[in-house]
Amino acid sequence: MPIEILMPALSPTMEEGTLAKWHVKEGDTVSSGDIMAEIETDKATMEFEAVDEGKIGKILISEGTEGVKVNTAIAVLLEDGENADDIGETGSAPKEEASSSAAPAEASDATSPAAGHGRGATDATPAPAASGGSRIFASPLARRIAADKGLDLSAIKGSGPHGRIVKSDVENAKAGAAPAKETAPAPKDAAPAAKPASGPGADAVIAMYEGREFEEIALNGMRKTIAARLTEAKQSIPHFYLRRDIELDALMKFRADLNRQLESRGVKLSVNDFIIKACALALQAVPDANAVWAGDRILKLTPSDVAVAVAIDGGLFTPVLKDSEMKSLSALSAEMKDLAARARDRKLAPHEYQGGSFAISNLGMFGIDNFDAVINPPHGAILAVGAGVKKPVVGKDGELGVATVMSVTLSVDHRVIDGALGAQLLTAIKENLENPMTMLA
Repeated sequence: MPIEILMPALSPTMEEGTLAKWHVKEGDTVSSGDIMAEIETDKATMEFEAVDEGKIGKILISEGTEGVKVNTAIAVLLEDGENADDIGETGSAPKEEASSSAAPAEASDATSPAAGHGRGATDATPAPAASGGSRIFASPLARRIAADKGLDLSAIKGSGPHGRIVKSDVENAKAGAAPAKETAPAPKDAAPAAKPASGPGADAVIAMYEGREFEEIALNGMRKTIAARLTEAKQSIPHFYLRRDIELDALMKFRADLNRQLESRGVKLSVNDFIIKACALALQAVPDANAVWAGDRILKLTPSDVAVAVAIDGGLFTPVLKDSEMKSLSALSAEMKDLAARARDRKLAPHEYQGGSFAISNLGMFGIDNFDAVINPPHGAILAVGAGVKKPVVGKDGELGVATVMSVTLSVDHRVIDGALGAQLLTAIKENLENPMTMLA
């Protein structure tokens, strides 16, 4: 039975993508793990691997096609003994069995390339769902064997990537298991979920500028995602803001000394590297602030996984430096440079920009004195970093002097972190940066 290969969801936020390049052509034979195509998501360009083996019977979406919805059939795979005559009509609409409107938990599972393979082109039976409506990830062959043996896929534990059910799992399962229960349909009179107001529509806005010269710029996937996530963040997260001035003279001197000693190794530490380390250690010193909002609970993390905003053409990434509290300044510097370079080339894998409990957004390098950053959910806080500038300061002895002062603002999710706890965290960050040598202890 021909197998439809579907446009995969390669990131939790992906709703559509661009089929950038095919690595196979009609008639080619592929095996599990072979690179079939390159797909541009809302965040990166990623390789798409074959899960099943067979022959490419038909390519349905040509390379370079933009706006291909997740779960749209992009090609048809033929198994042994099948030919192009067996394909029949193939639809291009997204398949219901893997709806692109999946809940965040489902979308996270769908980041596996395996999520891009659908059922046979002539089999319209929807994929079974586990209790509560959760999707079950299984290969097309595993689904067919389960259907033939009368097995309930929700009762089978998958051994494939991300818990995906594969052929061997079904063959080793007990025959005669009860078939999956049908999910009760929603009541006919159930009211649809209300959508938040998004302002006037495109036609209304364009009408305001009738007779004025302008250029229309279509939204790409990344810009759509940024708009949706940050609108959600400002509407749903109760932000509050804490501000401190941090004197940098001791740090600047310490950094210059370290860079002279590290020059022979080709290492040059930036102020941002020290800020990352300071935040990572502060999260360890104030562990209750190292937390994220998880809908109906708070997750308190053990490691300091710090995300850092990186501006790229048309948007931004927030790659995550995991276990930052355990890494040396030179290791953090090298990792940050690598992540930033690959972010600008859109070559980051999803696991490299997902997660973390805390983020840093540094616009000081662009001359911005201070600003308020928007929390990137599910993070509990984000530190907005301004430029270090010379300012008059009053010393401990009461004398007036001049110091390099950096203004920072901590945006905090009040559901996760209360005011006093946020103040403790920001104080710990300030103390680390004003006494940089203690970060090496």
